[in-house]
Amino acid sequence: MRFASVALLLAALGLITTDSLSAQMQDPDIGAPAPTFTLPDSHGKVHSLSDYAGKWVVLEWLNYGCPFVKKFYDAGKMQELQAEYAEKGVVWLAIVSSAPGQQGYYEPAEMNAQNEAHGIKSAAVLLDPEGTVGMAYGAKTTPHMYLISPDGVLLYNGAIDDKPSANASSLEGARNYLVQAFNEASSGQPVSEPVTRPYGCSVKYKTP
Repeated sequence: MRFASVALLLAALGLITTDSLSAQMQDPDIGAPAPTFTLPDSHGKVHSLSDYAGKWVVLEWLNYGCPFVKKFYDAGKMQELQAEYAEKGVVWLAIVSSAPGQQGYYEPAEMNAQNEAHGIKSAAVLLDPEGTVGMAYGAKTTPHMYLISPDGVLLYNGAIDDKPSANASSLEGARNYLVQAFNEASSGQPVSEPVTRPYGCSVKYKTP
């Protein structure tokens, strides 16, 4: 009973993954074209996936209020990876699918302030308050990571690493699945683990 109560509390806080998703949630196929999208960023510029044809693209589902996200940003690890990949010509797009009134949602001006405060190095932070793009990708948690090839094919879908913890100490020795997928794919090798179980806070989608 004690453990069941703890699990229910964590679920209510959105701190564990859930398999109970809306019927609208898609499950895009690895090896198939990534779902197309068009979204504004926090500065009002519109981005479409097609804008980045011929480039590697990373999608990161973001919620600054999530402890699992904070683990990476407070340690500067996510920003380091974003900057490193930008130097390699990778387009890294962070996507916020939190609905208005939900954790992680900010109006554009405040989102820009949050981005600056967190030192984010992504190419853009895209706003998806209706959750349309999140649902199309089946984004379940923050963070939830995707890798798209230069020809627009989805190559990786899942967790950022193999340490499903919000504790900063778990960063040490973690195996980064996204890095592994990119290194393999960019070297012409098949991605050895194209799908992993994402972990983190549940994406705070708009409720019916």
